[in-house]
Amino acid sequence: MADTVLAGPGAAAFPEAGAAAAPGTPPEPGAPAPVPPEGPANPALQAAGVALLLLALIALGFIVYLYGLSGVQEARSQVVLYQRLQTELAEVGGIAAPLGPTAAGAPIAILDIPSIGIHDMVVVEGTSPENLTLGPGHRRDTPYPGQAGVSQIFGRRATFGGPFARLADLRPGAFIETITGQGEATYTVAAVGNSKVRIEDPAPNKLLLFTASSPVVPSYYVEVDARLTTAPRPTPGVVHVINASELVMASDGGALVLSWTWALALVLVSVVGTLAAIRWKPWVAYLAVTPVALAVLWALYQSLAMLLPNLY
Repeated sequence: MADTVLAGPGAAAFPEAGAAAAPGTPPEPGAPAPVPPEGPANPALQAAGVALLLLALIALGFIVYLYGLSGVQEARSQVVLYQRLQTELAEVGGIAAPLGPTAAGAPIAILDIPSIGIHDMVVVEGTSPENLTLGPGHRRDTPYPGQAGVSQIFGRRATFGGPFARLADLRPGAFIETITGQGEATYTVAAVGNSKVRIEDPAPNKLLLFTASSPVVPSYYVEVDARLTTAPRPTPGVVHVINASELVMASDGGALVLSWTWALALVLVSVVGTLAAIRWKPWVAYLAVTPVALAVLWALYQSLAMLLPNLY
């Protein structure tokens, strides 16, 4: 008898072999869910993110400038000014060194305070924020150190090298020495006070030193009163009017306009660099724009620093 072959269910018996899943049929358990295609990113959000990142980097760079690079800048200025003043003092009798009102920023004296580690520090003329980026500054409406009367010297506490960072550590009896074109003068610290506890000292010939109260939040200033113990020198006169930016804890409001100018220049350089990178090879554009951007950024940081209190 011939073998009989039974017809099977065909494709219906093996749906996985040929039949496609009906539309709308849910995926089998355990199968990965379909991933919808990603839409284009929001250009406005991308631009905002890049802008915030750049702003954060600029702010971080300003902090690095204030507490690091500004000290290098001040140290370099001190070397140049010391060589200049030494040359002027070496001439016959120091007649080349200034003895009275002179150009702002010019070196006028050498300051030594051994007990707090100050040696051969150059004092410049003027106490504006810009003048004090070079080192301690002499207030122009007071006589020079060593001359008859009350002389005043300002110095920064934290930024641009912090030359007066340890001024508050001085104690009565400590010695302060100065050298000008008129020779050496010695002072002895009589008292240490501040803007909250004022010093009352009737001595006619003395030196007052000022700096900020804190390296973090300078809310007031520290004052050191030192009496002249050597013979007072004659004074050829002083400037009778000084600018508001030369007073204690003052800032330079005029630097605000300059800061905005440099900020706009930085934006312009960034736009030019971006367009150049699109049109040419990116590395060529960045190589050309980076030095210009760094120079503008440095100028911006300098102008922003002028908005801080001069003793900070």
